[in-house]
Amino acid sequence: MTDAASPPIVVGRVRKPHGLKGELAVFPLTDDAESVFVVGREMVVLDLRGEVQEELLVEQARVYHREVLVRFRGHTRREAVEGYRGQFLAVARAELAPLEEGEVYQQELVGWAVRDEADEPLGIVSAVYDMPQGTVIEVQGPKHEFLLPFRSEYVKVTDRAGRRLVVDVPAELMR
Repeated sequence: MTDAASPPIVVGRVRKPHGLKGELAVFPLTDDAESVFVVGREMVVLDLRGEVQEELLVEQARVYHREVLVRFRGHTRREAVEGYRGQFLAVARAELAPLEEGEVYQQELVGWAVRDEADEPLGIVSAVYDMPQGTVIEVQGPKHEFLLPFRSEYVKVTDRAGRRLVVDVPAELMR
């Protein structure tokens, strides 16, 4: 499953064990949890450094409120999954549905060029944050460092092939 040319795509963050029979409460980091967390899907556990810790096979999954409850093959007790708390779940890019025009995986954004609508360079995306209000990108530029909500009123063009964003940055963020 792991391929250096195409790293796995993070699809969820493990919150905690759920119940006594090996289920995990997972916060989905995808807008299509029902098609990602399916029986038979191979997933990898990533630590905070992004390193693969283990490969797992989904045995059971169900959406529960804003989370997904997942049980992996061979993990039938709470004690067996306690160590996954705070880890991330990822799947091979090839297993996910193709992206629509203008869509992007959040983790791909780091390193993308950021330009304004006059095609002037503003900087490089240095980090992506998942905030309660939505996704925010951090841009490091030669003159300014700023945070920008990743929303259509600010991000005008998402060019995956060119690895660049064209943005409209409010003046107050550039001070």
